Amino acid sequence: MRRIMAVFTLLVVFVTTGLCPKWPCCAGPAWALSVDEEQEIGREFMAQIREYFTLLEDDFANRYLNGLGRYLVEQVETQPFPFHFYIIKDPTLNAFAAPGGQIFVFSGLIGALDQVDELAAVICHEIGHVTARHLAQRIEQNKKIGLITMAGILAGALLGGTAAEALIAGSMAAGIQAQLHYSREDERQADQLGFKYMSDSGFDPHGMEETLKEIAKGNWLGSDKIPAYLLTHPTGPERMANLETLLSGYAGQASSPEAEQFRKVYPLFRTVVMARSIDNTQAERLFRADLDKDPSDPLPYVGLGILALGKRDYPTAIDFMEKALKRGKDYRLPLLTYLGQAYQLSGRDEDAVRTLKESLSELGENSTAFYYLGLSYLNLGQYTQSAEIFERLAVSPAAKDDVYYHLGIAYGRLNRLAEAHYNFGLYFSKLNQADKARFHFEKAKELSADHSILAQKISLQLQELEKADHR
Repeated sequence: MRRIMAVFTLLVVFVTTGLCPKWPCCAGPAWALSVDEEQEIGREFMAQIREYFTLLEDDFANRYLNGLGRYLVEQVETQPFPFHFYIIKDPTLNAFAAPGGQIFVFSGLIGALDQVDELAAVICHEIGHVTARHLAQRIEQNKKIGLITMAGILAGALLGGTAAEALIAGSMAAGIQAQLHYSREDERQADQLGFKYMSDSGFDPHGMEETLKEIAKGNWLGSDKIPAYLLTHPTGPERMANLETLLSGYAGQASSPEAEQFRKVYPLFRTVVMARSIDNTQAERLFRADLDKDPSDPLPYVGLGILALGKRDYPTAIDFMEKALKRGKDYRLPLLTYLGQAYQLSGRDEDAVRTLKESLSELGENSTAFYYLGLSYLNLGQYTQSAEIFERLAVSPAAKDDVYYHLGIAYGRLNRLAEAHYNFGLYFSKLNQADKARFHFEKAKELSADHSILAQKISLQLQELEKADHR
């Protein structure tokens, strides 16, 4: 009995410490990385992304992608994380799920997909990897090397190219990288889950098959490189056969109103992503060729208008956006935002206020429209309205640094000097200009004697500056 108990104790120790020869396979998903640990890796991973890549900054495009992603995630019964969706400004055909529920789609892949059902297939597949905790299980096997180091190696595994070379150094890291790639079983399960999420949400699961066929074509876009999506998501006859088996049992399902709306707006989303990410000369040639084919199509005008905005040629941008608005009734609200932005940047603030207010009356949350509306109110001397808008924008986690600067200007013009200096302090603090930030916080402190809540905020900011000085 003592021998039996001793063997049993050793077995427990082997399993719980990871010394079992077959661990973690014998442990199963219950031994996967904890949610907190995965979120920590996710934060470090995001820092790696921002260092090596540029995220596409366009309010409409990001709202569309996150709206689509959140709608698809509604079909998931158990969500380990809040999901976030990002567009990486890069021509590579790639998409991947990172730790902590972060899903990235490359602009090159969006440009290659003609239908939103194909994009939904990619996103649902990635959601499947997240909900099945595939990355968590693979990271757990190598957790001993440290979570931050693991984030770098994982970034190299998922990103590929020059970023991978910079992030992965040494034979151990390269060996670990190979272990992080998804297995055939991972892909099978992600396809099964993705199939379910697509059909439940009213999208056509055939988009999964069409997407793989498109990506798997040789010499894509004139390159002999294998698309990155195929390196991190292995495909082949077996996987295609599994998909065909799933599709053979699909009797078809009625589309949902949400899916139809995403289908209707997808061409605009794709055009905006291409205009924001493709080389300007190539993009202009592409949009002008489309315009020659069909002058009644609003999308080439949108693309050319966005290119003109990027070049700061605001009169041309206004001309193209006005023409797009006349031809694209289905895209009216997003186009009003682009037009209002062009009006504001060209100095036509009254036209900007009228146009942006119209877009906000129906579109709801729209940080770009609010931002340029706040600037126009500031230019027109309507400081109370401007301050209200910039206060609203300032509470957003993604608030631009200069929101605090404009808020300081608005409060200064309203003679609310304590609040003006406080926001100037925040602005310079965001820019890591500690001396200027401290000056404005001290001035705000002098002027906030009758404002206890503001005084507390100022004290906290001064304490943060002092802590930073001692680091």
